[in-house]
Parts: sequence; structure tokens; C-alpha cells
Amino acid sequence: AMSKSARFGCLCCTYDYETPKTLVIQSTKIGCMFRLVQFVVLLYVVGYVCVVRKAYQERDSVISSVTTKVKGFAYTNTSYMEPRLWDVADYVIPPQGENSFYVLTNVIMTPKQTQSRCPEVRHCLYQICMPLRQTRCGIQTGLCVNYSATVQTCEVLSWCPLEEHTKLPKPALLNAAADFTVLIKNSITYPKFKVNRRSILPHINSSYLKKCEFNRSTDPYCPIFRLKNIASEAGEDFQDMAVKGGILGIFIDWSCDLDWGAHRCFPKYSFRRLDSKNPVNNVAPGYNFRFAKYYQTPDGQESRTLIKAYGIRFDIIVFGTGGKFGIVPTIINLGAALTILGLAPKVCDWILLTCSSKKDLYKKNKITHLNDDDTESVSN
Repeated sequence: AMSKSARFGCLCCTYDYETPKTLVIQSTKIGCMFRLVQFVVLLYVVGYVCVVRKAYQERDSVISSVTTKVKGFAYTNTSYMEPRLWDVADYVIPPQGENSFYVLTNVIMTPKQTQSRCPEVRHCLYQICMPLRQTRCGIQTGLCVNYSATVQTCEVLSWCPLEEHTKLPKPALLNAAADFTVLIKNSITYPKFKVNRRSILPHINSSYLKKCEFNRSTDPYCPIFRLKNIASEAGEDFQDMAVKGGILGIFIDWSCDLDWGAHRCFPKYSFRRLDSKNPVNNVAPGYNFRFAKYYQTPDGQESRTLIKAYGIRFDIIVFGTGGKFGIVPTIINLGAALTILGLAPKVCDWILLTCSSKKDLYKKNKITHLNDDDTESVSN
């Protein structure tokens, strides 16, 4: 059981009252240490909290919409394809994307396909032909037919003739796409601050827009980009990417300090390749898909041209926050700064009372106990 003296000691502690005591120590070392701690705290509050983080501001995230318009022509004349002129309706697929656009750069065409029966090609061969079995080439009929004079394969019901796995054209068929241009029209808003901005800045007029082109050094705010320059800014060679395709990201940063006014809020552009380019794991590299153009023959039969399209997809990623002075975050961070600043004496006291060679002397003068009946201080 707790002794009477112990219970009396605990009861007395309940009614103790502590009040700060000012102890002036005339010491160069201790004074310098105290000012150094204050300086570090002030440097953190002013330099990091106020200047870097701008913690006195209210924040709002950007809301964005993007439209694009690609321009350019390409002419192809190869041994495996008839001479052809390509315009924007041919190589931008689909015509409008959601925050992205796709430019065709290379193709494998299989013309004049009709729904009929034909022998499987080499990349989907089976040893045994089974009726109604689905393969990569079509649905097997169960018959084994001549693929060539020396090779027999299973017959399939499909769009014939089947697509052959031929070698990709290199350089890319539409390597002229490197000189195509794209106009990016980006509108953003900060709803909290009722601020609206466009990538076509107020000083840009129609005549300027016809001749300007984005250049990080000489014209960083022109919204017209040449495709090969986008690839170059991302650290890629457009002609190499055009062979098998890929994905490039166009990043638009609208982080703005609105205390200086909305007229000083400008977009900052950066570029990066987004698809994997790992030289070790290079299975299925690039970016491709298939689509078809359908026709009807004079005798009423449906026909199509199958196109395996390789190209570059450009994803437009808009982000940013707007900041503006707010009284609530200012008061909150000012209170936090004063609290942190009040830690300086505590740090110095702890060093004096635990690490100093004169810690016993400091304790004697720092801590004093008084009773109501005492007429003078009694130091511990």
C-alpha cells in the first residue's frame, strides 16, 4: 500500500503552479547559439514556408479542355503501293481524340479482301485441321489445301487474301510526317479565383499565328508545334519512332502565382516519351492497330482494304495549381511560425541544463521552489 508521505507528496504536486523565470546569462557562446537557432527557424519560415511553398496562399486546381488541329501533306511512291497523296483526313485517326491525337507514320496494306475461303499463312499454322476451330487467321473448315507448290496448310473462312507478316517499310512510309504541325488550343480555368486563360495568349493575333512555331528559346508561348521537334524535345528521333510507332506526352503546366495578376500566368511546355523503350524487354514494341476501308464491287460483293497502322500517339496532359493570398492560411501559418520560433529558448535551455559544463549552476538559478508561507526563495 502507498505510504502516507507518498500520498501527501502526490497531493502536493496536484496544487503546484509553474511560472517562467527569466535568467539572463552573459555568455558569448550561449548568446550566439540562441541567435543561431532563431536564425535557422526564421530562415525556414521565411525561405521555405513563405517563398518556396507560398503557404500564405489559397490553392485551386486547374480545369482544362484541349482541342488540336494537325496540318501537313505527304506523298508516297513505292514499289508495293500505288503513288498516293496523304492529307490530314488520311493520317489523323480518329479525326478528334480526347486530349490526344494520332498521326499515321507507317502502314502494311492488304487490298481487295473479300469474305471467302483461303489457306492459312505461316504465322498461324496448325498440324491438324479441325472444323470450326478459331485461329489467328479465321475459322478452320477442316480441309487441308495447297498454300504453295510445296506447302499445305489448313483452309480457313476469313477475309481473303490473308494479311502477310511482311517486313515493315524502313524508313517509314510517311516519314514526311516529321514536318507536320499541330495547333494545340488549351483553355483552362481556376473556378475559385474566377480566372480563365488560353494557350493562345492575348497578344497572339491571326497573322502571328500563321508564322510562329514553338521554340523553347525564341518563342516558348507559340501553340504551334512541329512533330519532329516534339520528339527531339523528348529525347527521341522521330524517324526511328515512325517505323514502329510510339506514344509521346505533351505536358502543359499552368502553375501560377495569381498574386501578380492573371496576365502573368503562362503555360510551360515539356515533352516525354510515355511508352516503354526497354531494350531488354522489347516484346511488341511501338504502337499499332488495324482498321479497314470498305467498298462494294460492281457485282454487289463487299470488299475491303485492311490497314495495319503504325504511328505516334500524342497525349496532352494538362496540370497545375493557382495560388492567391488568403487571410486564413496566412493566420494559420503565422501562428505555426510563432510557435516554432518559441522553441528556440527551449532548445537552448535543454542544452544548458544537460550538456553545459556549468549545468549544476544553471539548474540552481533556473529552478526555484516557493511555498505560500516562505518569505524568501529557497533554491534547490
